Amino acid sequence: MKLFKRRKVTVGLDIGSGLVKVVVMNHARGVPEVERIVIEPVPPDAMVAGEVMDEALVIQAVQGALLAAGAEGAEVVAAVGGGNVIVRKVRVDKSRRDELREAMQWEAEQIVPFDTSAITLDYQLLDGDEEATELDVLLAVAKRDLVDARVQLLRDAGAVPRVLDVEAFALLNAFEFNHPDAMRGTVALVNIGHDVTNVSVLEDGVPVLARDTPVGVRRLREDLQREARLSAAEADAALTGGRAEPAVERIVARRGEELAREIERAGTVAQSLSRTVRPVREVYVAGGGARVAGLCDRVAGQLRIPVRPVNPLLNLTVAEGALDDIDGEAVAPLLALPVGLALRKVA
Repeated sequence: MKLFKRRKVTVGLDIGSGLVKVVVMNHARGVPEVERIVIEPVPPDAMVAGEVMDEALVIQAVQGALLAAGAEGAEVVAAVGGGNVIVRKVRVDKSRRDELREAMQWEAEQIVPFDTSAITLDYQLLDGDEEATELDVLLAVAKRDLVDARVQLLRDAGAVPRVLDVEAFALLNAFEFNHPDAMRGTVALVNIGHDVTNVSVLEDGVPVLARDTPVGVRRLREDLQREARLSAAEADAALTGGRAEPAVERIVARRGEELAREIERAGTVAQSLSRTVRPVREVYVAGGGARVAGLCDRVAGQLRIPVRPVNPLLNLTVAEGALDDIDGEAVAPLLALPVGLALRKVA
């Protein structure tokens, strides 16, 4: 741990429903350098939709990934997400600048669908027009027991939780660093994970809205297993390998249209929340779903706007050996979240 601190290294740890991913990043040079990437499978159903179902198995996967990365016992940057985390851009009267904490507590009470006595929140004041009478504030709210449980899991796995971020913010870190040209206008950043897809609507690089939908790679795989009578491994290979058979095309079309509708809804809600938000002009896709053959094309065809994959390694230096035993091009879409976490400089 002391070695990491002295070398200005950050360990980004992403605990997903299907995989644990670790990115070790050195910030000592001008451009952040990825020193090591490790991906460790999580046993089936040990985590579902981001919730821990079998703590011992998840801890074992985390320990294995940290050990393989040479980061056992290190300080880590991790994240929470899912339906128990809400991110919104809100506006408050400029006269309340000196009492933002109280104002954000009130705003949180208006938007959360759960008991507000058991929440934790954070906020960031955004740059705005000096002449405006209102302040734009980015608000993130999470259930306190979700945060406490994740911190305890990290400690039980032998890690030292230094920062606990919000998944949507970590994704934005990686996206902004590697795709700076997308930080203008209104775009959607879509992370298609194992169980859940997160859709963030960004206005000039600022999240206006983040919402989840329970459609992920697992749903496509299960559809294909059921309709084509394939094993889980065969279904995964068919989805990522672009296997030309009617069942694959039918499932990708159906789920692609479903995701497109969710992106449309997110854009509509974002426009209702902020009068300055314009229609979504582009969609950027990360996560395992970005590897499903034909899925991005289907979403693009439905929305009639460009849909592009996110490459979280595009503008980073990758050290020799960082991708040992890993196909960097194949796994790059999976790395947006851990790269975003590792981009956090921890003092």
